[in-house]
Amino acid sequence: MSIHAKTALLGSDWVHDLLVKVEKGRIAQLQTGVAAKPDDVRVDVLLPALANLHSHAFQRAIAGMTEVRAAGRESFWTWRTLMYRFLDRLTPEQVQAIAALVYMEMQEAGYASVGEFHYVHNQPGGQPYDTPSELSQRIFAAASQTGIGLTHLPVLYTYGGVRQEPLTGGQLRFGNSTNQFLKLVEDCQKALPHADSAIGIAPHSLRATTAQDIRAVLDARPTGPVHMHIAEQVQEVSDVEAALGDRPVSWLLSNFDVDSRWCLIHATHMTNAETQRLARSEAVAGLCPITEANLGDGIFNGAEYINNGGRFGIGSDSNIRISLPEELRMLEYSQRLRDRVRTIMVSPEGSVGHALYTGAACGGAQALGRNGGEIAVGKLADLVAIDQSHSTLCALREDQVLDGLCFAAPDGLVTDLWSAGRHMVRLGRHIHREQIIPSYRAAIAELLSEL
Repeated sequence: MSIHAKTALLGSDWVHDLLVKVEKGRIAQLQTGVAAKPDDVRVDVLLPALANLHSHAFQRAIAGMTEVRAAGRESFWTWRTLMYRFLDRLTPEQVQAIAALVYMEMQEAGYASVGEFHYVHNQPGGQPYDTPSELSQRIFAAASQTGIGLTHLPVLYTYGGVRQEPLTGGQLRFGNSTNQFLKLVEDCQKALPHADSAIGIAPHSLRATTAQDIRAVLDARPTGPVHMHIAEQVQEVSDVEAALGDRPVSWLLSNFDVDSRWCLIHATHMTNAETQRLARSEAVAGLCPITEANLGDGIFNGAEYINNGGRFGIGSDSNIRISLPEELRMLEYSQRLRDRVRTIMVSPEGSVGHALYTGAACGGAQALGRNGGEIAVGKLADLVAIDQSHSTLCALREDQVLDGLCFAAPDGLVTDLWSAGRHMVRLGRHIHREQIIPSYRAAIAELLSEL
């Protein structure tokens, strides 16, 4: 397969009339200054496609259901109550249908791959399925249907709180011992949907597992991505500090060899010292600005992190809204609103849009253990094309396109998307959209009738 782009981003440079040859899902050859041939797929602006590094696919089904204020102060914790109620009814078939919709929407938004932070393992009430990896298999089926690149991240969730309280209610669907968890990971690794799929591990958080458990799974899985929720909420920071004697990020960095295989999700509440230590570790900060704003989590310590060379990527987390430009926009605008200055997430100078987009591309690929993040020979053909003739981009120079995409563009500028060479979005629409949407609507109607 060959793709011809009028303009493309190679590293930090813009080139013209680029021919990209793709073989076995990877970029095999790049040529600039060549004319398009009749059989080439022709696009306007070609970019490396981003990885969506943090998703709970099933939460897409409750988008818009929690925006009502009850008596008292609304917070993350009241949102979580509805999520657990929803979990009491969710079936494997519904998990698959919801995930397929989410992955389709991600690809239409410009994401070529996803890190599925998958913590629903058991039946309602906590009984394992006859096949313990049943719900992971449903995620795999959705990834197969949509063609999205998948890094599957089974979650270790053993306790209901940082003081090792027992699991209760909806949490019972999450629970595994370390031995059960490692067997689940092994079974999942044998059934991944694509050759470019990967498997990682995800100790949920310091409130849901222990140092002993984390060491056990790290010893058993010495390679591959490691993702963990960390310091998302002020209450979480307080609870961890009271129980473990230190703040979550500081405690983790002091007790484990956190390095480039790690992705710390949210890392919202950090001191400057913690921020500097995390940046130096070469781990990725997994940021989910839309969800973090929706849940009232707080604002990431972006300026300090970027100024110390920190790596980051973005994810859609609760999937309340799947919009790649808006995630990047929210990340930068939250910094500006807090600090009351402009152009923060770039150091020492340059285009903010370019820094946001390319930083998230490289960081997301690193976090998913995926050989992507740039257009280069040997890399996976995770590629996205956008339409520069759109009214929000047509007046911009090529070196302004990413600023336009991040700060001016609406959704819907993606014309084509390839996930490891699989051409899944064409003319702005996923090729299986007409099958995916009716299945989702049927699944959600059935689920809502049970609530």
